Amino acid sequence: MRQAHPEDVETLLAIQREAALDAYAHIYPPERYPFPNDDIRAAWAAALADPEVEVYLGESDGVAAGSVSVAGDFLRTLYVRPADQGRGVGSALHDFALERLRERGIRRAKLWTLEENASGRRFYERRGWRLTDETRIVPFPPHPLDVQYALPLEQS
Repeated sequence: MRQAHPEDVETLLAIQREAALDAYAHIYPPERYPFPNDDIRAAWAAALADPEVEVYLGESDGVAAGSVSVAGDFLRTLYVRPADQGRGVGSALHDFALERLRERGIRRAKLWTLEENASGRRFYERRGWRLTDETRIVPFPPHPLDVQYALPLEQS
């Protein structure tokens, strides 16, 4: 695990694109909704420039396998390259993010995930996350629904 730097924007973009195309093709069919490379690249650049956002890369054998970010009381993003899924990368990134939130004094973590992201939702629910009543519309067409999860954090 290492902190991401501005020169990692393309790596972060590649991880998110690979993970999203694999997991969300039923929501964002790529032939209808091409991956928004420029918007996502700009979002990663903004996150890396924001002192309130922490972004990390999880590496396996010296190669970036996934990424995670936290800000405020949110686990903001968690992406794992499809080739690295099922090897504990996602769990390690998840647990690291929760530890960072605890260290920041957060007592109740939150996250957003796509309502139709069944595998992602199972991943979080197995780790104790519970659905809240909060929803939001995703800004990218076809504008699916995001649902919010929350998890109480024990302070160490």
